[in-house]
Parts: sequence; structure tokens; C-alpha cells
Amino acid sequence: MANCSEVMTREPACCEPGDSISRVAGIMKREDVGSVPVVESHEDKKLIGIVTDRDLVVKVLAEGADMERSTVRDAMTPDPASCRENDPIEKAVKLMSERQVRRMPIVDDQGRLSGIIAQADVATRVSQDATTGELVEAISEPGTTRQ
Repeated sequence: MANCSEVMTREPACCEPGDSISRVAGIMKREDVGSVPVVESHEDKKLIGIVTDRDLVVKVLAEGADMERSTVRDAMTPDPASCRENDPIEKAVKLMSERQVRRMPIVDDQGRLSGIIAQADVATRVSQDATTGELVEAISEPGTTRQ
């Protein structure tokens, strides 16, 4: 079976914790994604969080926060689950299922963001229909909180 580096999309769009909510929303629109990894800085790429479109709605918009003053730090989930480049793809699929997330950040040995695996990557790049079906089913189950 493949490892994460063989399946991931390399150099995904990312943001910093001090970036504005409108900037990260623009990244989501431009890249057509619902989540963006958060790095300490664009220079070091150390993964420190992830922010989703749902986070923007629930943690900023629904709370009535000032959209002009709110930052990614206000909405992000810190210390997200991630996999290393050389981890087997099964580990990423298992974590995605357990956490009910559609995207898994991939880091190098120093914890720097190097890629991301989306549910679609598993579906199109891994030739195991049962694995893909189980992932989609697990992610779609209601009632658990993303960690």
C-alpha cells in the first residue's frame, strides 16, 4: 500500500494565525477547499492548526465577532491530527475516519507542512474501493465532535 507522500497534494495553500478571516476565506474560495492548514509562518511552515469553513461560521460569524478584527487564531483548531510523509496511507485514512475530517495535513520529520490528503485523493489515488467507502461512511456519520 502507498505511503502518504505518494497520495498527498504537495505544497497546499496555508495561512498564518494572524491572518484575517477575510484572507483565509479568500484562500478557501480561490483554492476551492473547506479547510486550510495554519502554519507558524510561511517561512518555517511548522503546522500549528487548521481552520475550516465551519470554524469561520461557528467560532466567528455565529458569535457576532467583528469580521474585520477577527483572525485565523480566533477560529482555528490548534494542534490538528496530522501524518508524516512516510506513514502508510492507512494511518491517514484511519485518523480521517476517527476524527471525521475530509482533509489530513502531512508534515515532514520536523513538523513542517509538506502536503495534504483529501478524501478525494484517497478516492482517486488509492486503488482500494473498500477503503474509500469506509472512509466516506465514517466521515459522514453524525454526532461526533471533530478533534
